[in-house]
Amino acid sequence: MKKSDLEVLHELDLLHGNLDKAKSVEEKEMINSQINSLKKMLEKDKLEIKKLPSVKVEGKEEKVVSKAKPSIHSPKIINSDGNIKMSEFEKKTLKRLSEKEEKVAPKGIIKPSNYVKLANSFFSNYSEKLLEARKFEMVERDLVKSNLRFMPKSYLSTMFFTTCLSMIAGFFIFLFFMFFNLSSAPPFISLVKENFLMRFLTVFWILIVLPGITFAFMYFYPSLEKKSYETRINRELPFATIHMSSISGSMVEPSKIFEIIIATHEYPYLEKEFKKLINQINVLGYDLVTALRTSASNSPSKSLKELFNGLATTINSGGNLPVFFEKRAESLLFDYKLEREKKTRSAETFMDIYISVVIAAPMILMLLLMMMKISGLGIALSTGMITLVMILGVGVINAAFLTFLHLQGAGE
Repeated sequence: MKKSDLEVLHELDLLHGNLDKAKSVEEKEMINSQINSLKKMLEKDKLEIKKLPSVKVEGKEEKVVSKAKPSIHSPKIINSDGNIKMSEFEKKTLKRLSEKEEKVAPKGIIKPSNYVKLANSFFSNYSEKLLEARKFEMVERDLVKSNLRFMPKSYLSTMFFTTCLSMIAGFFIFLFFMFFNLSSAPPFISLVKENFLMRFLTVFWILIVLPGITFAFMYFYPSLEKKSYETRINRELPFATIHMSSISGSMVEPSKIFEIIIATHEYPYLEKEFKKLINQINVLGYDLVTALRTSASNSPSKSLKELFNGLATTINSGGNLPVFFEKRAESLLFDYKLEREKKTRSAETFMDIYISVVIAAPMILMLLLMMMKISGLGIALSTGMITLVMILGVGVINAAFLTFLHLQGAGE
């Protein structure tokens, strides 16, 4: 190989490296022009490689392709057995290219649990008849608005099945207390010594109260969940509306505003409602105004319902969307500040009530019970029973306060 040809190869290698680093179009055109001229020069000289000089590397005879500056784009050394020896950078690059892209498994359909399947096997037909007769219309509406992952028929079946189980559990508890007493002192369980009829009248309420509480809880649970969901949406709505106002200023198509809000993942509860809206457009084929009206009717939040209806009216009338979102954001932010101030004052009131009920009242009640025990007047409870009553009372009151704060949204 001639010396001039080696210089040409070296220059070609440098130009290829600079071509990847070129930023402007003019610079790339100049480099390509030089590369083409050098290639023509090589073709003219009819470059042929007949023999390669050998060198020894670590005791093995290897052949050098060129004395030119090595490049990451071409192998540098060929072993005596004909295999190419690559640099570490080239090995890592080939390994990365050979790795297959990780495939993201699509999300499967969420299937009901075995408990729900069992409930459906017993009560699905009965629940369907009740829904057709519009007997549980309020539960059906609350299920849709609360975003619970239950079909109305499945939820009613689960409600009836759970109530039946509570009746069975209540029957066994009733039988237990018919023949046994519980006490805080050993022996903790003792036989009943009073009259059978009197004992039956004393514990008969268990057969009615336990199933009744179970049924009432499951009947009103969707409504309670809807209220909690509404509170969370109202917290996110003012700031999401400000975000939507800034997006609408770029004059994008209105449905794209909701897609952008979904893509941010900054409003998890509003994101669920906006996904329902987009699905009505992309899956069910509704136009934006119809989807907004439908979403408004199924929304758990009154503020979000007004936003959807107002946006549908603005689009129908050809109004100014940035102005609409700006005015609505101001109104929602003002209501949000008033609501936060109201919550703060309510929290102060609840704190005073909590201190009075949970701290002061148990101490007074314990002193009263101890005085009644010592004097022998009224109900004389043992020390262990008084302690058990106090612990259970404080636990029930704390659970009631936590439930109330959770439903009010003040516990987050």
